[in-house]
Amino acid sequence: MHHAQAVEMTALIESHTDNKNVRSIGARISRSQADEIKFMKRWLATRGQPISESMHDLHHMDMSHDSMLMPGMLTASQMDALRKAKGAEFDRLFLTGMIQHHGGALTMVRELFDTAGAGQDAELFNFATDVDSGQRAEIRIMQSMLDKKQ
Repeated sequence: MHHAQAVEMTALIESHTDNKNVRSIGARISRSQADEIKFMKRWLATRGQPISESMHDLHHMDMSHDSMLMPGMLTASQMDALRKAKGAEFDRLFLTGMIQHHGGALTMVRELFDTAGAGQDAELFNFATDVDSGQRAEIRIMQSMLDKKQ
């Protein structure tokens, strides 16, 4: 669900901004999130585990309680504002929202590694480590983009 929201956010870029830097980071994020979704689905399937609902399924649930959201996920009102924004306002909301979103991913990685025995699966350890370093790098890029706009 967390990754699906990031993909949904990046899908808005084409119709909401002409900023080449936002388009570039958005394309990078979209590719990495899609690859990570594939990995997680494969990892779960090989272990006979269920695959969680997609964002599409979430739209049909009562999401009025933000406590249902995973760490860093944008609230319904934040997503609505992002969908309605264009140009520079979209850029600002996208970058701040994606930084928030990525921060949530870092929280989940930290919680995973703080769980006894969770890092023992080498494949999962490598995946989570890659997510951590990738998200940190993207946060630095997006923060730099925001800083240049101020």
